[in-house]
Amino acid sequence: MEHVRDSTRNLQLLSELLLTSPSLSQASRHPPAIEGYSSGTGEAVRTLDITDLEDLGALAVTNHVILRSFRPLERLLADGGNSQAGEWTAHAIQRETARIDHALTFLEQICSALEQGGCPVTVIKSLDHWPDLGSDLDLYTDADAAMVVELMGAHFNAKLAERSWGDRLANKWNFVVPGLPELVEVHAGRLGQTGEQTAVTRSLSARTRASQLSGHVFRVPAPEDRIVISTLQRMYRHFYIRLCDIVDNARLLDEHLVDFEYLHSLGSAAGLWEGIATYLRILSEYVQSYRGTGVPLPSLVTRAAKFGTDQVRFRRDFLRVSIMPYSLNLYASELLTLLRKGELRNSFRLSLLPGLATAAALEQKITGSDKGIW
Repeated sequence: MEHVRDSTRNLQLLSELLLTSPSLSQASRHPPAIEGYSSGTGEAVRTLDITDLEDLGALAVTNHVILRSFRPLERLLADGGNSQAGEWTAHAIQRETARIDHALTFLEQICSALEQGGCPVTVIKSLDHWPDLGSDLDLYTDADAAMVVELMGAHFNAKLAERSWGDRLANKWNFVVPGLPELVEVHAGRLGQTGEQTAVTRSLSARTRASQLSGHVFRVPAPEDRIVISTLQRMYRHFYIRLCDIVDNARLLDEHLVDFEYLHSLGSAAGLWEGIATYLRILSEYVQSYRGTGVPLPSLVTRAAKFGTDQVRFRRDFLRVSIMPYSLNLYASELLTLLRKGELRNSFRLSLLPGLATAAALEQKITGSDKGIW
């Protein structure tokens, strides 16, 4: 009989492993002892077999949390005497660590070469998940994209991946680099699904900071810019939230690293404030459901939020956000802001999104993939 494990149970177990500790930042470095988890978590871990771990690992990889969840899991398995499962978990951690080390070495070389060639870059999204890493390497630059293409080819023999309609609108290029399994995705001068956002890019590069990870140094966005970029990706493009998004941003908020006044100013100028506030409320409510307390949010955020986890459902490996009418209203608010500010070109770009989404849905239904559209 084929073994099937309920994916919802896997989501709950990963969430327990990631969110049970009161301090998410400490949990990532010092996994709590088995006494720090609920009896249900301990029981779920004790009954795991290799097939269960494979399913759990696949979900953890998809949600970019395998190191942050499997490190405490390895400890729990050892405490529970499940040595075979513990060995499998340790090997999974080793494989992922090796992948990340390899990717970071390439990423540092790429950033350095582009910087020296006159194309300063900021690493966006990918390093937010540290000590985990995304499935591709995302960069942002204010430089001319043609210069980036030339430098990537000259220094790394990189080839351009086929560009979708969405890529062209977003002013985004994907590079295939020999020896690097991950794609390198470069956003040039614009953000957003249709490249409609220039308000949030005007100060992005100027506010970056150096981050040292495993001996490598990268330029990364300020916490407020990280939240805006994450909101754009989750609430205005994919309409689903990964577990990594919850842990990444909850850690920023738990450590009081976010200037909410600046975030409000930046988000309002871009027409994204309601989406940002809603996103943060969802994150806080999800954390509260496992930890007992949410993340600290000022009334400035909670008053502006349009909905919470009541409009989020777990389907197909992710926490899916209701599109009708909730996300549609956020889109309309963004478009209205751009129109009021007289940003006609950006408004036109954004107005293409519904048609693009429809085309992508049809392409997905016919061919099983929307890659040519998105």
